[in-house]
Amino acid sequence: MSEEILINVTPRETRVALLETGVLQELYIERTHRRGLVGNIYKGKVLRVLPGMQAAFIDIGLERTAFLHAADIAKVATTETDYHSEVPADIRRLLHAGQEILAQVLKDPLGGKGARLTTHISIPSRYLVYLPDGKGMGLSARIEDPQERERLQELLQVCAAASGNGGYIVRTAGEGAAAEALRADRLFLNKLWENIRLRAADIPAGNLVHADQPLSVRILRDLFSGEVQRVRVDSAETYTCMCDFTGSFVPELKPRIEHYDGTQPIFDLYGIEEEIRKALERKVQLKSGGYLIIDQTEAMTTIDVNTGAYVGHRNLEETILKTNLEAAQAIACQLRLRNLGGIIIIDFIDMDDAEHKRLVLQTLQQALARDRAKTQVTEVSSLGLVEMTRKRTRESLEHILCMPCPTCQGRASLKTPETVCYEIFREILRGTRQFEAKELRVLASQEVIGLLLDEESASLAELEGQIGKPIRLQAEALYNQEQFDVVPL
Repeated sequence: MSEEILINVTPRETRVALLETGVLQELYIERTHRRGLVGNIYKGKVLRVLPGMQAAFIDIGLERTAFLHAADIAKVATTETDYHSEVPADIRRLLHAGQEILAQVLKDPLGGKGARLTTHISIPSRYLVYLPDGKGMGLSARIEDPQERERLQELLQVCAAASGNGGYIVRTAGEGAAAEALRADRLFLNKLWENIRLRAADIPAGNLVHADQPLSVRILRDLFSGEVQRVRVDSAETYTCMCDFTGSFVPELKPRIEHYDGTQPIFDLYGIEEEIRKALERKVQLKSGGYLIIDQTEAMTTIDVNTGAYVGHRNLEETILKTNLEAAQAIACQLRLRNLGGIIIIDFIDMDDAEHKRLVLQTLQQALARDRAKTQVTEVSSLGLVEMTRKRTRESLEHILCMPCPTCQGRASLKTPETVCYEIFREILRGTRQFEAKELRVLASQEVIGLLLDEESASLAELEGQIGKPIRLQAEALYNQEQFDVVPL
């Protein structure tokens, strides 16, 4: 499958679109004032140790304190058995308040939570990942050829022998890499780690020790594989930076990088802006006429599948199967594009046939196979639901680009004008008991005032007679539908 990467750069924002056969699959956004923290290494200070949670809060100089779980702390092993033990040690044996540690960001701050840390430091390059406190060697599971795995294992042994300390992992991009390229990566990583170690010894706690590369370079390091036909970037400065990176690490890929200087914005040229707009909507239209409804909440994401306008050609079971199969593929695409993570509940249209359920589940799993994030899918439940998880390491597209509605406070619904009218009536009665006034003035939105003057005019007149005071109405253009004030005069 041919891939293409488009990079749009503006003074304060960089956006990267990954296309597969011309269709947008993934979108990465980095803004100058809130760059992603994953991969950054900090010198932190332990503020509190929480035995009940087997975790600690760490000050790394950010607005919110970071979180470190016992399972993410590199143990000082006394025996080989200790090293390979999967049971984390008691947090009180590993950390204490006031202790200074070197930690790496595992997950960006999400919602109201601080960053998640690990002391299992890992430093990536183009082909290798160096684990300073690790042991042994590993290969990416995506490298499947047995002969290539054996070749890389032999080269890794040479790396480990020459390095002396630490462990190495060959990334997916390392498949087919020459021995000299792996050696150059190893030397670069060892030198970089030495610089990090020396800097960490000199600076006080609560400071950044090492920052990961900017998005445009990380994309080349992490996504630029043999399947990528070309990378187009609309910034001359970023183009030069990317060429320098590829020239140093992967010179054979340099010809695939192009500087786009056309008059039409690069994302407009490929229709990316329209796809981004659609990715922020709840409703996703399917080609057959069916549709998805995607709701993202704090606890989980729910996806509802509906047949919509699709009525099929033969029978109901066939209509349901076709809609569910199309939905399974669309859902996999939406999860990648919107970067939805955590718990995901999919409500496929109910199927009675066990074979149809198997086909839909198989289609979903196959469609998720190209997803770089780790996913886990369960069987169809007795309620006809599919539960799955997708690893979340960064904010979703909606959380990056949007904010809760100031009118509805993120509820995605508003009180009706009728409901607000009755609230105003209750407030008028409350106000007449508390204040001495000759008259009352109601300030509200145009929709509410219009209803009070029309359908609720009789109720308003009855209320005036009950309180014995006139009620004046005033429409406020800046008030939202739920806003109102009752002012005694």
